[in-house]
This record gives sequence, C-alpha cells and structure tokens, in this order.
Amino acid sequence: MPKYYKQRLYRTAEAAVLLGVHKDTLRRWEREGKIKAVWLGRERRFPEEEIRRLLGEANPDVVVLYARVSGHDQKADLQRQVEVLKEAYGPKFSNVVVLTDVGSGLSTSRRGLRKAMGLARERKIRAIAVTCPDRLTRFGFEYLEEYFSSFGVEVLVLNREEDKSLRQELVEDLLTIVTSFAGRLYGHRSHKVKKLKNEVKEALSRLDTDDRPETP
Repeated sequence: MPKYYKQRLYRTAEAAVLLGVHKDTLRRWEREGKIKAVWLGRERRFPEEEIRRLLGEANPDVVVLYARVSGHDQKADLQRQVEVLKEAYGPKFSNVVVLTDVGSGLSTSRRGLRKAMGLARERKIRAIAVTCPDRLTRFGFEYLEEYFSSFGVEVLVLNREEDKSLRQELVEDLLTIVTSFAGRLYGHRSHKVKKLKNEVKEALSRLDTDDRPETP
C-alpha cells in the first residue's frame, strides 16, 4: 500500500461531501488522475492528504532532517548524520530544515525534536527524516510516528535497524532508566540509588570485557 497507510481514509461519499462535489464527479477525477485513491478490497478510499491538497490545505514540500547524538564529543557523528540525510532526502523536497539535538534518546525536552513536532502541528512540513529510529527516540517510535502522521507528516527512516555502533550511548540510556526507577523507589538522594548505579556500571563493564576478542 502507498504512503497513505497511516492516514485517515475516507469513503467515496464522505470525501465527496468534504470536497463539495457529487460522488460521480469524484470517481471521474480519480480516473483522470486529479485525485489518488487506494483500494481496500473492492472499495476505494480517498486519503486525507489528497483531500487537503484539493482544498488547498496540503502541507508544503518541506522536509525536516533530524539528527541526534548523546554527547558533545560526538559532534562529528552529528554532522555525518546530517550529510547522509541531505544526500538521501534533500533532492526529493523543495526545501530542507535541519534540526539537531545533543542529548539522550530518552529525553523529552530536546529542543530540536520539540521544534519538529511544532512544525508538524502547524502543518509547515511534509516529512521528517532520520538515519535510524533511535535517533528520533529510544522507545515509543511508533507513537511519534503516529503523532506526525496525524498532521500529514511522513516519517522517513534511512535504516530501520538500530545503530549498534553507539554502544556507549546505549549504556548511558540504560543507566538513566535504572537511576530513574531507583529514585522512585528509594528517593533520588538515597545512597541506595548511587550504590545500584555503580553496581550496574560494574556489571556492564564486565560484559563489555567479556565481549572483547581474546588476544592470541
């Protein structure tokens, strides 16, 4: 199915009412290529984006290229993400907006991501592109994808596989989760939180050592 699979799809009668035309006119427009339809079984449906386009309300042909790293020492990787996204998606859109963040994929206060969400809410962009899902968020990618889709914004992912090269970032995110839950259990200033965090660090360090290839 085309990219419309996450949009609301209207039956012929519903779409005709929204466009202020007869159902036969809508069917003729579809045959002439004036509007695109998708088929669900033997029934055609009209995507919200197509209806908005005919009403003159379509989102502008703008893509947000979103890149993220967890620390300031990863600025080179941040720039690499931007360049890769520009090469892959830049030529496909009339305008490009680059937004970046330095912070955990678990953080809900990233300025770049919030800016992208605001542009989507204001229907000022058509798509947002990332190199892989965890650049957008560590968990709950599908929820963000649904959010953007609700405003007619497509989420473009260059590589659906998680970026395994950023091992240290995964460790830091895990420590953030442990600290958060421990803080709720014991209180954020409790010595138990610090002790648990140190124990997790030691365990991860041992795992990292075990994974290294043996020296002949």
